[in-house]
Amino acid sequence: MPAVTVENPLTLPKVVAPADAVARPVLAVKTAPSGFEGEGFPVRRAFAGINYKYLDPFIMMDQMGEVEYAAGEPKGTPWHPHRGFETVTYLIDGTFVHQDSNGGGGTIQNGDTQWMTAGSGLLHIEAPPESLVTSGGLFHGLQLWVNLPAKDKMMDPRYQDIRGGQVQLLTTGDGGALLRVIAGELDGHEGPGITHTPITMIHATVRPGAEVTLPWRQDFNGLAYVLAGRGTVGAERRPVELGQTAVFGAGSSLTVRADEKQDGHTPDLEVVLLGGQPIREPMAHYGPFVMNTRAELQQAFEDFQKGLLGSVPAVHGM
Repeated sequence: MPAVTVENPLTLPKVVAPADAVARPVLAVKTAPSGFEGEGFPVRRAFAGINYKYLDPFIMMDQMGEVEYAAGEPKGTPWHPHRGFETVTYLIDGTFVHQDSNGGGGTIQNGDTQWMTAGSGLLHIEAPPESLVTSGGLFHGLQLWVNLPAKDKMMDPRYQDIRGGQVQLLTTGDGGALLRVIAGELDGHEGPGITHTPITMIHATVRPGAEVTLPWRQDFNGLAYVLAGRGTVGAERRPVELGQTAVFGAGSSLTVRADEKQDGHTPDLEVVLLGGQPIREPMAHYGPFVMNTRAELQQAFEDFQKGLLGSVPAVHGM
């Protein structure tokens, strides 16, 4: 799991929660069911079974892989529409190519992120490059959906190409964790992702036996999803492992700890930390559209059928 790393985290800025920070309790730990997406690549549905009031403004998150493809096996998604939210694709291992009908797109690999604001609507496709399809290889990443408030749902689409080397790298007081701030801010340190809905997205690598207690905005929710490894969450040390999401309650800090012993495949605890300011608006969600009312949802389908969300570039055909 290379993503972006450094040899000596102690050279990085350090983040330490204030002594008077109020620890967030762990409300629940949920295990993600497995399924398939697009043309058949395996995913874990990280937010399945979690009440939306604890997720808002996040809608869904899939862990894609980790899977070692044989030659000819790598798969992606066909062209499909979106309206009313943002999709965030964070690739840890492997290579993915994105293209959308608004002219956005590019290739991401090993710690890169694609941040697509669908807004008023577009079509897009995500697929492995032909070279990866031919050779096979390791593939592992995340796709996160972030809601947009009603006032921004029909904004012009936008695409952000965030290279792995652009993320803000931080560590804890003892250097026991590497914190990659992809979007939002942590203790005044800002990540490169520009968001319409205030959020924080962090990929943390926690060494065996190390504990991370981070300051956390009290007006944000708090979620921790385990990409790999084993550990505990909260001051109460609730056990978590690969494929589980921890839901935190109110407070001004959150804690994650890596077990002393990890398996041979995963030397460290790998966890994605998410926080966001709840939108608290009605949500009508079906398939690729996330709106506020059923009427807006129906309009999105009709606009898609009329070709108003864009067309597939001729170079790819239909």
